Amino acid sequence: MKTSLVLTLIGPDKPGLVELVSGTLAEHRANWQQSSMSRLAGKFAGILIASVGKERTESLLKALDQLEAQGLKVIAEVDSGSGERQGQALTLELIGHDKPGIVREISRALAKRDISVDKLETEVVSGSMSAELLFKAQAQLLVPAGTDLDELQDGLEAIASDLMVDITLD
Repeated sequence: MKTSLVLTLIGPDKPGLVELVSGTLAEHRANWQQSSMSRLAGKFAGILIASVGKERTESLLKALDQLEAQGLKVIAEVDSGSGERQGQALTLELIGHDKPGIVREISRALAKRDISVDKLETEVVSGSMSAELLFKAQAQLLVPAGTDLDELQDGLEAIASDLMVDITLD
């Protein structure tokens, strides 16, 4: 029987951090299943799912804790296996002048409608025609069955108008 672990990683970015984690997992015969990792503001940040035999779980967790001495903080959670979620997958794309509160307003509108944000990627870039900063976001959403998509679109368009951004929902 296997235990599924969700690991959150953070530390100062330097070469070898992925090898450090993958080596620790391999030493405990754990299987690296899914991950997303990035360099953000000089830090290495990531999340991954690994599975390990139940008899090796405790020793793996101790070994992961010891990585902090090498500069990598690992937070491990046992996956509760909440199962498959139901709903319609949609993609939201946003672009507009950068200003505080954009993510808050959009996420508030989505949460009000019980819409889950499965993945969110954002960046601030220089505008191609001007030196102004543009905020770009792309989100993968899971919309519950029965959600009025026209009402959702209208609500997001109202927010887009207030924030002076463009929002596309596909």
